[in-house]
Amino acid sequence: MTLVKTIACSVALMALAANAQAGETLDSVKKKGFVQCGVSTGIAGFSLADSKGVWSGIDVDMCSAIAAAVFGDAKKYKVTPLTTQQRFTALQSGEVDVLTRNTTATISRDTTLGLVSTGINYYDSQGVMVKKSLGVKSAKELDGAAVCVQPGTTTELNLADWFRGQGIKFNPVVINNPEEAMRSFTSGRCDGFTSDKSQLAAMRAAQATPDEFDILPEDFSKEPLGPFVRQGDEDWFTLVRWTLNAMLEAEEYGITSANVDEMTKSDNPNVQRILGVSGELGKGLKLDNKWAYNIIKQVGNYGESFERNLGKSTALKLERGLNAQWRDGGVMYGWPVR
Repeated sequence: MTLVKTIACSVALMALAANAQAGETLDSVKKKGFVQCGVSTGIAGFSLADSKGVWSGIDVDMCSAIAAAVFGDAKKYKVTPLTTQQRFTALQSGEVDVLTRNTTATISRDTTLGLVSTGINYYDSQGVMVKKSLGVKSAKELDGAAVCVQPGTTTELNLADWFRGQGIKFNPVVINNPEEAMRSFTSGRCDGFTSDKSQLAAMRAAQATPDEFDILPEDFSKEPLGPFVRQGDEDWFTLVRWTLNAMLEAEEYGITSANVDEMTKSDNPNVQRILGVSGELGKGLKLDNKWAYNIIKQVGNYGESFERNLGKSTALKLERGLNAQWRDGGVMYGWPVR
């Protein structure tokens, strides 16, 4: 066998071994008795621990929903807070089973990291926040400004692309931790702080005087955020993807955590399939047929999760916008559970 063929065979065997190992995620999760999820180190509305160490947020709900699907118990999960620089390594190494962290789906991440996006649970865009006292109404007025940004993110690249496209200059102040970046911004080290607009809204809401800050109108990018898993594990990938779709479909058909038991009596065949009243759809996921019922009963549908963590009753007071159901002017569109 030639050296070239030997190397090619070795690479192929390594790939097969990696895929075989990756394919055991669901079995591994069931064996240890919980789902290990990678989340952010603390972003209100997405993943944030309270004074008692209890985590909440739309990304934590996603993790909890996966646990409900697998175990029938939404509490059988643990979270690992990860910085932007730690998140991919933690998933690649198997430290976490799934990354339910505000992470942007991009082609390079799907093709170079050995990871893959399973769907979008929040459509966002990048912007920049400034102090009102700066007197700036548009990001185009920030020529020569110092801007706080986190490294190793699409945010860092988008910032450079946008300013280059506008023909204006800026001075990046690279800070790894978002809380530290916000402190640097409020202390005057930076003229602006750039991140996803949802994160900027969360940071602003956490300030003693939130009205002193403006999020400028420009959108620097599209930021489709959602869970990631390792490549080569179709069972786990499919399970995570359909967990999200079940929450979206439930909202579309008006199935909530409050009425899910009553909805099991519905004559609607779509509702019957979602709730496992008819069909054997759970078998294809290697789950109980009530997997989606358990998600909705214990965690809620997508709309419930959004309103509980990000909506008008929260400090963030975010509108649904693009994250509304497709019939309501948004782009959230659950795939058919059938």
